[in-house]
Amino acid sequence: MSAILELLRGHEVRRFDTGQVVIQQGERSGLLYFLIEGAVEVLKDNVPVATTSELGVVFGEMAALLGGDHTATVRAAKPCDFYLVKNPREFLQATPPVCLHVCELLARRLDALNKYLVDVKHQFEGHDHIGMVDEVLETLLHRQPRTRIRPKESTIRHGELPD
Repeated sequence: MSAILELLRGHEVRRFDTGQVVIQQGERSGLLYFLIEGAVEVLKDNVPVATTSELGVVFGEMAALLGGDHTATVRAAKPCDFYLVKNPREFLQATPPVCLHVCELLARRLDALNKYLVDVKHQFEGHDHIGMVDEVLETLLHRQPRTRIRPKESTIRHGELPD
């Protein structure tokens, strides 16, 4: 993790006090936030869904990658510092190790969601109202994006690390 944080050195550092909103659901910041220290809680529609103090965890990646508004609110659970990355798509294209780090975090989140949905399905087997879980799992596992964005020729394909 220290290698990822080292690649972010030189970016703006912003401090948030306990209770302060880092990212507001429904807004667009155009930034990636990498946690340096502290702890945050994540809320979806004002419902707490996660807390973390994992160094290097990133927020704002969904909005940056999909080109939309933030899909959740991130609030400081205790004082925390973040590296802020402007122009996140360009930064990720130019910094393959950080891009891979973001991909791994997204994959872990998707894997956890899939496991959760399977667990819910098992718990409510035989109940008619839980049939929608099948539809959600099918969508998560098999739905492909309408358009695929191909990366430019870059060091990603050559396995080179940036200078």
